[in-house]
Amino acid sequence: MPSLEKITYPCSIDSSFQPAFQLLAAGSSPSPLLVALHTWSCTFETGAERYAQLCHEKNWHLIYPNFRGANNTPAGCGSDLAVADIADAAIFMQKNFAVDSSRIYLSGGSGGGHATLLVAGRRPEIWAAASAWCPISDVVAWHRECLNTRYHIYAEHIELACGGDPMDTASAFKEAQKRSPLTYIQNASGFPLDISAGIHDGHTGSVPVSQAINAYNLLAAPEDKISRGDIDHIVLHEQVPEHLLWQDQDPAFGKYKVYLRKQSRMVRLSLFEGGHDMLSWPAFDWLERQQKGQAPDWTSGKPWLQEPSGTNELGR
Repeated sequence: MPSLEKITYPCSIDSSFQPAFQLLAAGSSPSPLLVALHTWSCTFETGAERYAQLCHEKNWHLIYPNFRGANNTPAGCGSDLAVADIADAAIFMQKNFAVDSSRIYLSGGSGGGHATLLVAGRRPEIWAAASAWCPISDVVAWHRECLNTRYHIYAEHIELACGGDPMDTASAFKEAQKRSPLTYIQNASGFPLDISAGIHDGHTGSVPVSQAINAYNLLAAPEDKISRGDIDHIVLHEQVPEHLLWQDQDPAFGKYKVYLRKQSRMVRLSLFEGGHDMLSWPAFDWLERQQKGQAPDWTSGKPWLQEPSGTNELGR
């Protein structure tokens, strides 16, 4: 396993120094940079290894920022502070190391998928491409979806971050909307964005696949949007309707069959056999084929050379 270095870097919004893990590419030539984002309930202390191994193999720079920690405080959960910290992490790496500015990528899953979509929409000028996995796109809706379920803790986190129940308090509702990627996602229409989710999430995991589909729909052309009836069917039955089934397979997903694959304008959606999972290899395989100033590459990827060890299930 490559050695990650714990650092601090300057954050412009409040003149603080915030922590991150960093991994530098070898050599002096400009290399791609991945800004990778931790999950909902975690901090930067957990999960960096998921990205470090493949960054090391591909000789990419990596920064894994804290962006104000777990999403259960006003400073976390997609706040202005968190958004600025993520953008500043990319800027810090560009200023201090040989970064290929045409290949700066953003990726994360679960809460990291939420932050990926949010920052893609709020700071779109930075990124060559972004890959979001099982993301939360609508904080108000997810609060409602988690209430009175075994995932009620996430509704409590949202209330702590937003200052109350978004359905009861106007100020909390406004905060939840401000922290929702759907509020800004149409700003991310100028660069390739890949959204993936396991078909069973929301049943075996905490985030219904409608959260991913709704983000795709806001960026897709009208004729490519997925209907509300089809979304309801997918969420309820954990199955893709016959007329939407993808008849091909992406080798990059390995044994995880892709049931639905829709690409429209600059966005792609994949629903695959899985739950609350992130598949690192297909994320990296797709990202490395994207470059600013060039047409997006939407082709299927290369097969895994080696089955990754450990689990693909994301931390909470």
